[in-house]
Amino acid sequence: MESSNSNSSYKKKPHAILVPLPLQGHVIPFAQLAIKLASKGFSITFINTNHIHHQITLSNATALQESGGNIFVGARNTSGLDIEYVTVSDGLPLEFDRSLNHDEWVGANTYTFRAHLEVAMAKIVRSRSSVRCCLVADSYFVWASKLASKFGMIHVSFWTEPAMVLDIYFHRHLLQQNGHIGPGSSLRKDMIDYIPGISSLKRSDLTSYLQEEDLTTMHPQYNLSSLDDTKRAQFILGNTIQELEAHTISAIQAHVPFYAIGPIFSPGFTKSPVATSLWAESDCTLWLDSKPLGSVLYVSFGSYAHLSKEDIEEIANGIKLSGVNFLWVIRPDMVSSNDVDPLPVGFRDEVRGRGMIVTWTCQKAVLSHRAIGGFITHCGWNSALESVWCEVPLLCFPLLTDQFTNRKLMVDDWKIGCNLCEEKCVTKEEVLLKVKDLIGGSLGNELRCRIKEIKQELQNAMMIDGSSEKNIDSFIKELNIDIENKLG
Repeated sequence: MESSNSNSSYKKKPHAILVPLPLQGHVIPFAQLAIKLASKGFSITFINTNHIHHQITLSNATALQESGGNIFVGARNTSGLDIEYVTVSDGLPLEFDRSLNHDEWVGANTYTFRAHLEVAMAKIVRSRSSVRCCLVADSYFVWASKLASKFGMIHVSFWTEPAMVLDIYFHRHLLQQNGHIGPGSSLRKDMIDYIPGISSLKRSDLTSYLQEEDLTTMHPQYNLSSLDDTKRAQFILGNTIQELEAHTISAIQAHVPFYAIGPIFSPGFTKSPVATSLWAESDCTLWLDSKPLGSVLYVSFGSYAHLSKEDIEEIANGIKLSGVNFLWVIRPDMVSSNDVDPLPVGFRDEVRGRGMIVTWTCQKAVLSHRAIGGFITHCGWNSALESVWCEVPLLCFPLLTDQFTNRKLMVDDWKIGCNLCEEKCVTKEEVLLKVKDLIGGSLGNELRCRIKEIKQELQNAMMIDGSSEKNIDSFIKELNIDIENKLG
């Protein structure tokens, strides 16, 4: 599926092909990056998988009905941005449950998606002869540098997580040499203080894949291979802020030019011109309007992570006992695709009136609402940045991948959140105490004061003369030099 452009218009512009990892948490910042680059004079081709496109279409049927399914039609029509939209197969049937079958999904990303993408890119290159082109690929692809090289393109890697996570991956050989990852490493409790750019961290602050003792299994191997490929990129763009991760970014720049260009938000923040939601969104505004200022706890564990039924029951009972108002997002597949309501029996009736439970909602609109006083989060990076922007303090409950490292930044370094539980197993008693202290207690007030300071850093970076704007302009300048050298 493609929108058409006149051939003459894009011969003069740099052309970027953007390919996000097919997960909502990656598609959202990629879509905003597409708008950002297009507003800076790029011609953009954005490539989604058919499966992601199918989910977006089902969830945004009314909005996309008149656009022929082009998720960027709003950005094109209102701002005249040069963005075309293409979808390709990942090799799996549309109806196949990727959430329950992670191994097959990883295998498809490794092999069949790459094959379909290569065919699509060949067509794009043929239709745009003599165009100044680059591939902007998600850092979690294992083949991006080879594909860019095959078509003679500059490889730009887009890193959608904090720089600290990338820094850890880039220096994992030091972790291996010191015995903090791999066989027997789970017993290590000493601090890790030898990674360039990071003063210290615990083994439990590493990403979930690095915490596995056996790094030879499929998922750690895929992650490690993708980050090795990211090291081969000519440039890395990062959805982070220079001033908040200066030392870490310097350590990465010893390997690859890294440009902190975050936070990458929609210009309207709560209203994006691009449809990216994979589930139909419930409008919670009227219910939130009925609640007092700062009285509502927002609970969401993101678009991808899974929880055990036992953890959900403990969290639910803790929230129930706290007596606070709450809005809870329960995805249909949050425990398993076969268990669409994992909440304790009778819970919905017991909290009726003070609790609203939805399958999905517009998180930015919720976090922006005056009634929200705190957020129990899985520590996804998009959620972290959005919470800072909306000055909402956090109770952190990381589940997988980068979320454990993100928790360290939010709780230990920036001090804008608190751990939901101090041990591995969450209990209703601890949830009760933390929730009451966050909503209406001293903890919430302390965290809110600190979060205002961190938000100021985000605002400064986004100014016309801020670090993120300067960095993206520097990247574009260096990219154009590299493209001219390739063409020269």
